[in-house]
Amino acid sequence: QVQLVESGGGLVQPGGSLRLSCVASGRTATGNAMGWFRQTPGKEREFVAALRWTGGTILYADSAKGRFTMSKDNAKNTVFLQLSNLTPEDTGVYYCAASRTSPITGIMRAMKTYDYWGQGTQVTVST
Repeated sequence: QVQLVESGGGLVQPGGSLRLSCVASGRTATGNAMGWFRQTPGKEREFVAALRWTGGTILYADSAKGRFTMSKDNAKNTVFLQLSNLTPEDTGVYYCAASRTSPITGIMRAMKTYDYWGQGTQVTVST
């Protein structure tokens, strides 16, 4: 069992930045994946970014490339998502997720890869 606690969401103006954090506890393998997804109410969740606790590969959705940066602090069991140059279309609930196993890179963008989910943190980009 993995518990995920997210924080850092809020209201920000277009062009602004936010830093989301996700503290994980109880993970069973250093090779498992951590991901960020987002969801607008009434829509399916979409992939944003993902990495593993080990290794240097970080995957991003096209919408995130160049604007969002995912990082990790293994010692603190924490992953981050730095949101920059935000637009109103970035508005949504951002979820942190963790896999129970060690997925191959090819499936790290898939929601079904992840077994544990945080409560979500609301990001609202508006004037």
